[in-house]
Amino acid sequence: MNLETIIGLEFHIQLKTKSKMFCRCLIHQSASATAIATEENHEVANKNICPICMGHPGTLPVLNSDAVNKAIAVGLALNCEIANKTKFDRKNYFYPDLPKGYQISQYDLPIAEHGWFIINAKAEDGLAGSLTDENETKRIGITRVHMEEDTAKIIHSKDKSLLDFNRASVPLIEVVTEPSFSTPKETKTFSQELQLLMRHLDISDADMEKGQLRCDANISVRPVGDNNYYTKIEIKNLNSFKSIEKALAFEEKRLTALWHDNKYPETKETRGWDDKKQETILQRTKEDVADYRFFPEPDIPPLQISKEQITDVQNKMHELPQEKRVRFVDELGFNFEQAKILTSEKQISFYIEEIISELAEWLTSLAGVADADELNVAKNKRKLNQLIANWFINKLAPKLTEQQINEQNFIISAENFAEFIGLVFTNKINRQIADKVFEIMLRNGQDPSQILEENDFKTASANELDSIIKQVLKNNPKEVVAYKQGKIALLQFFVGQAMKETKGSADANELRKLFENFLK
Repeated sequence: MNLETIIGLEFHIQLKTKSKMFCRCLIHQSASATAIATEENHEVANKNICPICMGHPGTLPVLNSDAVNKAIAVGLALNCEIANKTKFDRKNYFYPDLPKGYQISQYDLPIAEHGWFIINAKAEDGLAGSLTDENETKRIGITRVHMEEDTAKIIHSKDKSLLDFNRASVPLIEVVTEPSFSTPKETKTFSQELQLLMRHLDISDADMEKGQLRCDANISVRPVGDNNYYTKIEIKNLNSFKSIEKALAFEEKRLTALWHDNKYPETKETRGWDDKKQETILQRTKEDVADYRFFPEPDIPPLQISKEQITDVQNKMHELPQEKRVRFVDELGFNFEQAKILTSEKQISFYIEEIISELAEWLTSLAGVADADELNVAKNKRKLNQLIANWFINKLAPKLTEQQINEQNFIISAENFAEFIGLVFTNKINRQIADKVFEIMLRNGQDPSQILEENDFKTASANELDSIIKQVLKNNPKEVVAYKQGKIALLQFFVGQAMKETKGSADANELRKLFENFLK
């Protein structure tokens, strides 16, 4: 029997606001940290709390307007309908990390619903590729986006459990998808795209390791062609993209085996993912909605959202990263792998576009003293942007990772980067000198012209190169004969000999062309 997999995802996303959802307590970094409080580090825990987020009797919540606007932005980005009227509800259950005995959430009137998002279902590495080929794309339904508050954090040790209320009432949004996924790989793709979206819109840092983006997955299997939904299994608190994919792949295999053995579960289960054992573990049977005894939150009046408010939020939103990635390929001439890296962070994409703008001005200023056609920016756009991508990805990006430089503080200004690319493009410096100049720029951020003035970077002249090439060929007569008899690989040998003579001041590509001409 052929079976198909049905998967839906739920994401809890911590919003990047200054204060908590219903009080003025500042959101401390430790609110989402993985290891935040121990008895030895007691001064960190329970620092940013007040009677409201501690759930003291008689306290009244006041709604965070910034959280509302961020929820609207997420709804718009996911093509949802934004509610004109929304409200909060009490979700009642007992757990030590919930001081009030209930969580303020949204039930029947969420702030946004009925949306969709396009992914590339065939992306091999998780991130969606081109979104223009209908044969590769898949439309993921978005059931709803709703607002709620986070719980406190429990820190377990061998003989005790500690509570830190810094995280209590931190603003959350929950994004719930339709059961639109058919493979674990698709869920990984969507998860990465959602993280990218949240970061570009400045909604959340969405760091899964810090609990700022948390995923629950629901999975079931059924015979191909059967439209019924069978008992689903929930996998809770998946905290990495690999965990999402691996946990669902394991559960898909487990459920398939149970179906073939006529032992498919009839009761909803909540399971956890054991990363060490690489398997899901039963935690409890799943609650039904009725178990939470939802009712309208009496202390927060229903919220009216005007068209003007929605328009204002929309006008402040930046270009979505998925749209930007397509534009970087279609309009700027980057290949997909380059565009994926150059749009991976909002500030990186801004930096690249500033370099492109500065480079256009720099080359335009030179057009009057050189061949205008050679310096035509539009004509050479693809070649220029390939230079930018190669130098950024291969030289600057690794330094940002190694030195943990914030992407907002690139040591090389966009203006200096553009001037450097211009010098390379116009052949004013060869590759060897370009490497040396760029290394200095990475250390101190100097502009390339100043570096060239202060350092003795000599370039071999045309006459010097001719003389060196003739001498190399004279010193290696057997190799010359062998080359002319078809051993083309010897060309690299000749180039290497010439590079030694020039002490690296010549351009290897230029030498290769010159040797080819001499050896005709």
